[in-house]
Amino acid sequence: MKIELKKIKVRELTNGFEDNDENGVVGYGGKLDIRPPYQREFIYKDKQRDAVIDTITKNFPLNVMYWAVREDGNFEVIDGQQRTLSVCQYVNGDFSVDGLAFHNLTKDKKEQILNYELTIYFCSGTDSEKLEWFKIINIAGERLTDQELRNAVYSGSWVSDAKRYFSKNGCPAYGIGSDYLNGSPIRQEYIETAINWISKGKIEDYMSKHQHDQNASAL
Repeated sequence: MKIELKKIKVRELTNGFEDNDENGVVGYGGKLDIRPPYQREFIYKDKQRDAVIDTITKNFPLNVMYWAVREDGNFEVIDGQQRTLSVCQYVNGDFSVDGLAFHNLTKDKKEQILNYELTIYFCSGTDSEKLEWFKIINIAGERLTDQELRNAVYSGSWVSDAKRYFSKNGCPAYGIGSDYLNGSPIRQEYIETAINWISKGKIEDYMSKHQHDQNASAL
């Protein structure tokens, strides 16, 4: 694994930010995949999200983040998705902090935020190295669930399709099963239950077999 330290300004990160739900979340001029297949959904509470913006506005250092360098020269977030989304969504005007959205700020305040430098490590290596590194550097206090790790190992077209039905707030599985199941779709507990049922407890075997299926309609 090759690791290179970079400084990326918020204006560079947020350039071209788009959240297209199932079609992906991108930034950095369209070159950064903010939500790769193995990443969790957005789970920050408002307090955590606001703290990221408060850190930036006060010019305090934000925790280091990690991007994987792809073979095509583009990037994907290994660690820092929640912080990245918080920054991009704020600049995009999706939420306010202390009653002020980004567009409410004075020009000098906007420029201060846009010129803030994020500390990011660019990581180059094999897929298995990137996934292993992702496990190691996962944000303390937000540990991956077993199913989130399985989604990482068996990422592909099947997992992406299955998550549409089982892993979103308000997803079809939640609409049908919320009165009967505990847990949260966005922490992958609904999809884990469904795979456990259909595989008779052999979750990893089932996901390995179907990893490259184009859809998860059977599930």
